[in-house]
Amino acid sequence: MERRLPLTRRGRAARPGAALTLTVLTGLLAGAVILAVGRGALPISPAQVLSILLAPLGAAPLAPFDEQQAAVLWVIRLPRVLLGALVGAGLAVAGAALQGLFRNPLADPGLMGITSGAALAAALSVVLGLNTLGTYSLPAAAFAGSLIATALVSLLAQDRGRVNVTTMLLAGIAINALCSAGTGLMTFLATDEQLRTLTFWNLGSLGGATWPTVLSALPLILLGTVGLPLTARALNALTLGEHGAAHLGVPVTRVKWLIISLVALSVGAGVAVAGSIGFIGLVVPHLLRLLTGPNHATLLPASALLGATLLILADLLARTVAAPAEVPIGILTALLGAPFFLYLLRQRRAEGA
Repeated sequence: MERRLPLTRRGRAARPGAALTLTVLTGLLAGAVILAVGRGALPISPAQVLSILLAPLGAAPLAPFDEQQAAVLWVIRLPRVLLGALVGAGLAVAGAALQGLFRNPLADPGLMGITSGAALAAALSVVLGLNTLGTYSLPAAAFAGSLIATALVSLLAQDRGRVNVTTMLLAGIAINALCSAGTGLMTFLATDEQLRTLTFWNLGSLGGATWPTVLSALPLILLGTVGLPLTARALNALTLGEHGAAHLGVPVTRVKWLIISLVALSVGAGVAVAGSIGFIGLVVPHLLRLLTGPNHATLLPASALLGATLLILADLLARTVAAPAEVPIGILTALLGAPFFLYLLRQRRAEGA
């Protein structure tokens, strides 16, 4: 017989507790990391992975390994996997925060033009040679581009103090088109070397991951990933509308701009190191909202964990499904996310009927 979840007093299936959900997602993330760093042209078993990772601590090895396996893991695979976890967590948390801010499950950094705004700013930085901040020049430019795009969508979507969802989506489409045109112009003006870099932004890839890349993105994405869950109470209040949240004592304007800034920081830094990767911020929060409910205190950290896991596994598939060639990761996430977006549109249409 089919096993059913216990019912609450309102007749709904009881959802798993926050602690259990976060524990399971943490275990899935750890498993994805071990799997991803062990798969490739040079196989490394899970026991060897753990032995290599624990070797600097002086732990007894669980399985014998050679120096080549250790070098491949530390120099090539681990930076790539950690970068994927960072970018996936940042995009998923940003998507969950945007959906809470706009009170709409269709909000997503890619659909709203935020990702393309960051990509355009990064393209400008590459073609114009803006290196004022050194290794942080590219993340800073992408952050500025994503912040401007987010602010434009937020301002255009306002209608008498409320968010007009149709206007929000149309504004996102317009900003996407404008930024894509700008990126196309930068591609036209770029040299051959710059052109290879710009192609990377359009398709998305973790192939350029190195330890300096990870360290340059870490503080920026971490700030957004850790900072956004701290706004969970305000996001919960915003489900009542801006006027209702204000009556509960939430400084609505200040919170909105704080969330917009943190979203821009997470998305901008992610685009700067991994290019345009879409739909992570759309799919992950929606799935978790069905599982854990709308409480942002659970939804935001859970989105970070599942987003990191999903992008690690997507990158693993991208680099192994057509080996030795590598499929751009943005293609795989689009193949997953686009049908899901159409499903959400149809579901909303059925609800409105």
